[in-house]
Amino acid sequence: MAKITFITSDQEKITLEADSGSVMSLAVENGVQGIDGDCGGVCSCATCHVHVKPEDMSKTGEASEIEQDMLELDDNVNEFSRLCCQIEISEDLDGVELTVAG
Repeated sequence: MAKITFITSDQEKITLEADSGSVMSLAVENGVQGIDGDCGGVCSCATCHVHVKPEDMSKTGEASEIEQDMLELDDNVNEFSRLCCQIEISEDLDGVELTVAG
């Protein structure tokens, strides 16, 4: 089981637990403000853009080339940007903090 913390634009911290699925699905199912997942998790919209806490990048890994292409369409991109639809939940993500980019 992994505990994943989302930080919304209002600075609200929401910690959720899961053991499988995508981080985007977890956020959408729990109403995390700013994570819309309009494309359903197929990496074609960037409505699940998050900034990974720098020290957690080793847990989430780097964005794939397709993911980077989608992120280029967003104004809030930085070196810690990920689309959370592309981050699969595993025990390795335990303790990760993600700030909603929108």
